[in-house]
Amino acid sequence: MAKILFKIGNWAVNHSKKIIGASIGVLVILVVIALSMGPSFEENMSIPGTESEKALKAVERAFPQPEDVGGEVQLVFKAPEGETLESEDVANKMKDVLDQIKKEDKMVVSTATPIDLGNLSTDKKIGFATVVYDVPSAEVTDKSKEIVLDSIEITRDAGIQTELAGSVAFSEIEVGGITEVLGVVVAFVILALTFTSFLVAGMPILTAAIGLGIGLMLILIGTNMFEITSFSLTLAAMLGLAVGIDYALFIVSRFRQQLTRGYSVKESVAIANGTAGSAVVFAGITVIVALLGLAVADIPFLTAMGISAAMCVLIAIFIAVIVVPAILGLMGHKIGPNRKNGLLQKMKGSSQKTDSNKWGKFVTKRPLLVTILGIGLLTVITLPFFHMELGLPDNGTKSDETTERRAYDLLSEAYGPGYHANLVIAAKIQKNTEDPQDALNNVIEQLEELPNIKSLTPPIPGATGDLYIMNLTPEKGPNDLETKELVTSIRNKSELILKEQNIEVMVTGATAVNIDISQKLNDALPLFAALIVGFAFILLVLVFRSILVPLKAVLGFLLSLGATLGFIVFVIQDGNLLNIFGLPTASPVLSFLPVIVVGILFGLAMDYEVFLVSRMREVYSHTGDARKAILAGMKDSGGVVTAAGLIMISVFAGFMFAPDPIIKQMGLALTFGVLFDAFIVRMAIVPAVMSLMGKAAWYLPKWLDKILPNLDIEGESIMRDLEKKDSSVQNEAV
Repeated sequence: MAKILFKIGNWAVNHSKKIIGASIGVLVILVVIALSMGPSFEENMSIPGTESEKALKAVERAFPQPEDVGGEVQLVFKAPEGETLESEDVANKMKDVLDQIKKEDKMVVSTATPIDLGNLSTDKKIGFATVVYDVPSAEVTDKSKEIVLDSIEITRDAGIQTELAGSVAFSEIEVGGITEVLGVVVAFVILALTFTSFLVAGMPILTAAIGLGIGLMLILIGTNMFEITSFSLTLAAMLGLAVGIDYALFIVSRFRQQLTRGYSVKESVAIANGTAGSAVVFAGITVIVALLGLAVADIPFLTAMGISAAMCVLIAIFIAVIVVPAILGLMGHKIGPNRKNGLLQKMKGSSQKTDSNKWGKFVTKRPLLVTILGIGLLTVITLPFFHMELGLPDNGTKSDETTERRAYDLLSEAYGPGYHANLVIAAKIQKNTEDPQDALNNVIEQLEELPNIKSLTPPIPGATGDLYIMNLTPEKGPNDLETKELVTSIRNKSELILKEQNIEVMVTGATAVNIDISQKLNDALPLFAALIVGFAFILLVLVFRSILVPLKAVLGFLLSLGATLGFIVFVIQDGNLLNIFGLPTASPVLSFLPVIVVGILFGLAMDYEVFLVSRMREVYSHTGDARKAILAGMKDSGGVVTAAGLIMISVFAGFMFAPDPIIKQMGLALTFGVLFDAFIVRMAIVPAVMSLMGKAAWYLPKWLDKILPNLDIEGESIMRDLEKKDSSVQNEAV
């Protein structure tokens, strides 16, 4: 691999202008295509094969709906103090709002006031009106939304609180907002401090932006062909930007190191691409494999997220090993350190005074203390993980600055929190039932005996005649433990009901679907984690030709993973530090967050492991001195890994302060996941444990060494060839 990338580096330097022009041209073409096609995201987050999904299909067969169900906006009203919604002035204002909406928007097919719908609360102060469109929710235009927002000022000016709910979203998910821009600015500052050059600092961000732009445009185009959720775009943007900057950072850093040793710009580019580029390719492949591994859960929307993000990482790899060398070849003479007498400098490079390595020396002198403190700290942070509860965010988890959240609170006040946790009970009567009506009445009686039920509507027959549906409203909200236990109790009781009454009882509805999604993801997590940890161990054995180094790497990953999930539970679920991170309220952990964290954090952890330990192995293979190898790895790669970790944190933190709760949770998890893994595990525990192991860290049975292929990600073959070439040049000079 190293020799191939060395040749690619040479080729990129020779064709630098063509490569740069081609990459920009590809981006422009994709932007034009994406804009002409437009995005078509599919927000279906259901999981085929779950009990709620099977019940939902049965209900859809018995109660067929039109193919294009129109979008609906609910206008939730609360009367002023001392009045009710039935007051003449209040009722007239509500009617005026609906009349204006219908008059100005030709897409509206019907409207109805709370009085028409008969949904007033017990005290008559709260109710909701409906506005129905002739197009699906996703196709309701911004102009239609503006008409609604302008019209509700009529009631708001009259002192009637008016908020918006329903299937049409008014608080859109934002990608690329001001907080994300601030994250990139922080990354630029970190790069400028690392390289002491604004020009060099801008290069990784520029190349990452090109790669990210290509990746995002491909995803937008792909939404017209495949079912991709909008969160796939967000995850891909987070990861693509972060790894794009980091991968360019690794190659540029190695390029500048080679320049200080007296190599020419072209030689330095080729060497950097063959050595650091090999590590980039390997690290990127591990991230891609981890993301594609999300398909193990057999959940369509999660698989789409993994594929989308993996594609952005793949493009980041190509940009790093092709476009970055091309730019370095074109501008390398402007961004490298000053050099004099190239060959002489090259000959003296090894004898120059080395930079200080205080942290490396501290860790290697006190390895047991650092190991105990690091492992102890991460273990304590992990503890909250053991009471983690999964769920999907709803409008109740949004900021109270959004109209959806205020509408959610009004509806809870009017009808109770169980209003948002409505369950659909499907009762299918078997063919040989003697008295279907009597059996159905018995089923209702048995269901009403269960706890946490506020109301159960009378059964409604479907078109097939053998299936009835009932709407069950729980006492508690959709994410409450009592509601989850109610769904479980109904399903547990269904087997007895089928046996006694000859009626199959099924539970569906949004709440039941979300509960099933969370359970399916929770069940998939151990298998997924075991597979990628096993994969990591095998791959690292190939790379480092050692048993204990890979074992230490995967155990370190498990430590950082546990700490990340524990911290997320501590903040999001337990409600600690909410104000610091801009979280409006405590809520269950996003159901697919643990699986995503496992996949992404694994890939990033292996990134840092490879860049740090590969340098150690390179020195150990030449010297046989384990401590010297650790110090060299900390000195030569520690600074770059530190900068890379800080860049990752700054980029992910930008998304952490986004308004959407799902994006916020993902940003928070990845920010602290990188913090724990890069700075506690890789920069502290890893060198400390390797110091304790000494030479045993690099032990590999001889029989295994003979059969394992040599991946040569450190580029040893390249450096040997160059050393031979330099030796012959020096002999000729003498």
